[in-house]
Amino acid sequence: MVPVLRRTATGASRVVRSRWSRRIVTAAALVTVTVVGVTIGVLLGARGESDVGPFRVAFHLTLGTEGGTEVAVPPLGSLFVDSHDGPAQLTVRLDSLDQRRTEALINDPAALAQAGDTAPQDLRDALVRLGLRTLGASVLVSMLLAAVTLRSVRRVAWSGGLALLITGSTLGVAAGTLRPQALAEPRYEGLLANAPALIGDAQRIADDYGRYAEQLQRLVGNVGKLYATVSSLPIYQASPDTTRLLHVSDLHLNPAAWPVIQTVIEQYDIDAVIDTGDITDWGSEPETNYVSMISQLDVPYVYIRGNHDSPRTAAAVASQPNAVVLDNSVTVVAGVTIAGIADPRFTPDKRDAASGPWDESPTTVEGTGELLATTIRALDTPVDIALVHDPAAAPALNGAAPLVLAGHTHRREVTVLPPTDGMTTRLAVQGSTGGAGLRGLEGDEPTPLAMSVLYLGPDQQLQAYDDIRVGGTGTAQVSLDRTVTDEAPPISAAVPSTAPTPVGRPSDR
Repeated sequence: MVPVLRRTATGASRVVRSRWSRRIVTAAALVTVTVVGVTIGVLLGARGESDVGPFRVAFHLTLGTEGGTEVAVPPLGSLFVDSHDGPAQLTVRLDSLDQRRTEALINDPAALAQAGDTAPQDLRDALVRLGLRTLGASVLVSMLLAAVTLRSVRRVAWSGGLALLITGSTLGVAAGTLRPQALAEPRYEGLLANAPALIGDAQRIADDYGRYAEQLQRLVGNVGKLYATVSSLPIYQASPDTTRLLHVSDLHLNPAAWPVIQTVIEQYDIDAVIDTGDITDWGSEPETNYVSMISQLDVPYVYIRGNHDSPRTAAAVASQPNAVVLDNSVTVVAGVTIAGIADPRFTPDKRDAASGPWDESPTTVEGTGELLATTIRALDTPVDIALVHDPAAAPALNGAAPLVLAGHTHRREVTVLPPTDGMTTRLAVQGSTGGAGLRGLEGDEPTPLAMSVLYLGPDQQLQAYDDIRVGGTGTAQVSLDRTVTDEAPPISAAVPSTAPTPVGRPSDR
């Protein structure tokens, strides 16, 4: 009897152990399937796009141990913010800049302020949608995977509930450990490693930009007053066959430059615009939208690349129907033969020669001048104007063309080079037509928006030029210096507005 009872007890014990073993195995399989399902669900569903202000922004959530947020700004690099704890990591990528919305913000100061107010709410709404999408994808994929592998309605339900718990806990940890103050201490990689100096001034720049936008209409109006003043000056009377060219340079993404350029084109009856480079700041893909304004000028636009412009920038300019991009090449525009060459450097993260090596190409700046001079001298016809970005390239062009135009220094300067080969060459370096961009807001005195109207006679020789300076970012002072090439002293005219409001200082190039 005793052996029988012992065998019965042993069998019952084995049954219990077998039942618990099956339960443990089933539970482990359920957890494994759910974790795999959550991982796949996050990979597939934890991503989305949304409009935040003028930007199209892509969001992507991944699983990791460190947490935090990466803000990617292709191709400039990324900044990393210790915004929250893991295991959820957020990647935010600025994909594109909508041209229509950007122009609307530029033209309407009230819309610009409203965009600043609504952007945080847009961002919160986008993150809430991303969280809900992540929860839904994780639960759905986990339940589908459980249905295929475990083949039990109850276990499918358990898998869905467990996926909801895991994903919800992960998002809850991120939300519960959110640190908004971490936004003030980002870490930079790529070209954005040079951004802290700019970020430090960003708040003051944003404050000053409001005043700057309010002054824009007054700036353009004052150009019209300036034209009326200039028309009354009896210094130089242009003949009907005079060619008028507008020399601009170093716009540096300043949206204020385009309305002023457009007004000068219309009121001075400009035949063509010449741009000696640095139309952008970083030469990145989002900046290419800025150059689309060229097509609205309705006159030929001759351009050479500056050291802040990339090949992508040059390609964007070349795609405009009225634009001509020169790079060791020659064109004829409005009856004027123009030769130009691109700056050999692409150094958007360098501010001056002391900050590091400028030359990043086998061809030096001086070498580009020599190369263009060789091209010009090999032509059968003479060249009227030669274009370089940096005036350091100009000496080699002495005697190759009667007029050399340059930019880069953000300072207007006209000099006559020593006569060579029976020709007198005049070097005209332009100031910054963009007022050094937003960097012009960083100090106490603004950088003027500078441009020049060149008057060429029937022989395409320079007879006179008007140097126009439109205040500076945030001011409304307009002035002009007219110079007749046979007479040394310029005669000035000015059209002041209400008291100027200086909000910046001249920027490094």
